[in-house]
Amino acid sequence: MALTLPAPAQIDPEKRQLFQLGYNYHLTGHAPLNAYGYYYLNQPEFLRTNLTLRLAVAPVYLDGELGVSGIAPNTDLGFGFAGGGFAESYFEVRDGDWIQEESFTGHGGGGALSLYHLFNPASRIPLSLVLRAGSHFNAYETDSDTDPAFVLPGNQWSARFRGGLRWGGREPLLNPRLAMEVSAWYEADHRDHSGPYGFNGDRHLSEWAHNLWGRALLIYTIEGWEHQFEINLSGGTSWNTDRFSAFRLGGFLPLAEEFALPLPGYYFQEISAESFGYLALAYRVPIDSANRWQWKFFATGAVLDYLPGLELERPWLAGIGTGFGYHAPSGAWQALLAYGHGFQALRPDDQAGHSLGLLLQFDLERHRHPELQPPVNPYSARGLLRLFRP
Repeated sequence: MALTLPAPAQIDPEKRQLFQLGYNYHLTGHAPLNAYGYYYLNQPEFLRTNLTLRLAVAPVYLDGELGVSGIAPNTDLGFGFAGGGFAESYFEVRDGDWIQEESFTGHGGGGALSLYHLFNPASRIPLSLVLRAGSHFNAYETDSDTDPAFVLPGNQWSARFRGGLRWGGREPLLNPRLAMEVSAWYEADHRDHSGPYGFNGDRHLSEWAHNLWGRALLIYTIEGWEHQFEINLSGGTSWNTDRFSAFRLGGFLPLAEEFALPLPGYYFQEISAESFGYLALAYRVPIDSANRWQWKFFATGAVLDYLPGLELERPWLAGIGTGFGYHAPSGAWQALLAYGHGFQALRPDDQAGHSLGLLLQFDLERHRHPELQPPVNPYSARGLLRLFRP
């Protein structure tokens, strides 16, 4: 397939109805719940021709945006909203152990205003500016296993800003046939109740937290052979970093976040880092003539500057995985069952990390219209799916 992407702005022009499910089961160690499940809707021409509604609906969480196209030449506006239970929970993982006495539940919600501007409407690959500002409220409560002496962070409002440039993009699909993205981002978070918490104030919530990161991504399917390769090179740094603003790596849940950093064999978001360099490679080949069954191999590596207090012995981590996928003849659903091995994951009895991952996607639009071909669209979903986040 040639790299001939259309160039809409950041409001997704494709109608989508998807069910996404992901689950990690760890064969060694004891981990928090590593899973997500949600219904994803993107509805262009919602009520009016220039409105697009985007929703992600989980059992106890809702994230959405109402997009308004054409408020100025090549410029769209988005009104975002999000809220519900458990998405702000924090699970302390230290040296490969889930410390339940220092973990707690968090709920929250808020809104944001986003501006999307397309610089090159005549180009095959879109270059877009994304600006977003909003406010979010977090409320924390102890779990049944939280130590009574552990003081939680205070309930609080935070003001958030994100700005970035994105060239290309990735569809919000489990396995797009084609994607290309080069992007750079800055994000700031201001909390109105910063300060110490934990055991006698042994950890601190920063008043201001800053993150700077970038990604270069390519997914390409070789026409005729149906072989597919994927390369993801990412890196970032931060300052005034704390447990809530650190970069989080680990697990095998690729659609849990917009900029997910999977590490096979590790717990989901087990690793907390102030800065990182990350490389992920994957290759998929069909194993039957109809291309319904595929074999996939993937490998990841990261170089890290850990968050103080959550360091591991080595400044680098690596993981590999392999699995089998199935794609229904209609294209309405697909699944992947995979095994992951984390070489440096700390586990009991000096074992490395071993995990199984199950990913499912059901496409209602393809189910109703099986003749539809997979769209090629440079749209990339907003960071909206920190559901049941460890």
